[in-house]
Amino acid sequence: MARSSGSNWTYASSGVDRGAISSALAALLAGIRYRAPPAAGRVLSARGHFAGLVQVGGTTLALTTDTVGTKVALAEAVGRFEEVGEDLVGVNVNDLAAVGARPVGLLDTIVCRRIDAAILRSIGRGLDRGLRRAESHLLGGETAVVGDQVAGWDLGGTAVGYFPGRRRPVLGHALRPGDHLIGLRSNGFHANGYTLVRRLLAERSVDLTAPRPGGRTAVGRELLRPTRIYSRLVDRVAGDPTLHGLAHLSGGGVRNLVRLHDARAFVLDRWPPPPGLFGWIQELGGLDDREMFQTFNMGIGFVLAVAQGTADAWITRLARAGAPDARVIGRVAKGRGVTIPDRRLNFEGYA
Repeated sequence: MARSSGSNWTYASSGVDRGAISSALAALLAGIRYRAPPAAGRVLSARGHFAGLVQVGGTTLALTTDTVGTKVALAEAVGRFEEVGEDLVGVNVNDLAAVGARPVGLLDTIVCRRIDAAILRSIGRGLDRGLRRAESHLLGGETAVVGDQVAGWDLGGTAVGYFPGRRRPVLGHALRPGDHLIGLRSNGFHANGYTLVRRLLAERSVDLTAPRPGGRTAVGRELLRPTRIYSRLVDRVAGDPTLHGLAHLSGGGVRNLVRLHDARAFVLDRWPPPPGLFGWIQELGGLDDREMFQTFNMGIGFVLAVAQGTADAWITRLARAGAPDARVIGRVAKGRGVTIPDRRLNFEGYA
């Protein structure tokens, strides 16, 4: 991938400043002082992780919530909504997978300017595909028509999962220097970074109905590829004691690895060449490598951290479980943060 410098474009300049968002969220949480009584269950510590955990009786539940974000605006522009319906499942069950939970079900939230049965039917078909891939129920949801508040559509959801048998949450506590990092390929941008992508498309007057250079399909369709769903694959291996950590590389890119352990370093010294779509967006916006790796998944959507000396066995096992694309992308080391040596990149935290 070509390196660029001197670009004025960043995710923050397109309207999403992750540092400002983190500060604002800290302010929000500072105002929440209430603690529920023991009868409501016991919250398990998973600070900064991908899902919240609560123990009710003898069962530990994992819960997560997320939206498809401004990818829905691209869906409107292209006139296709099935893919973002599938995204709605993927962005949530993948976060459940990142703590080793098996998904039980999803509740969706659809906010719109006006009711359109054809669009809802298309979203429903996408939801169906995603639920089948995740082997998860649709438990219910909410559709709100709020024309005074939104100009288009917004899709979000909440997913719940549990830990079958004697499985325990995988939270990165077992990470050790020398552990291998195994990456699973993404299916494009998934549902992250689209505020920046859409600004670049508009500024460069990109024709969404034509292929990009080197592409084979209309760029609008290519950018709408749905989030790859990893939950069923991870569920097949999550009880293995040599599995030390799991990470969903969504918003924040490789910085998500820091959420596994803030006193370990993640050295990504075997990162594969990103697919051409990422290089095209980088060139289109004159974005530098740092902005790319902290905004997009860069071709790897999910990471498993496994015990030292087990990488080959894990690659074979993952291939049999349905991920022949699994490959070693790095290692855990002493220190802190995320390092990509060949690009001279260092990231100290998640925000």
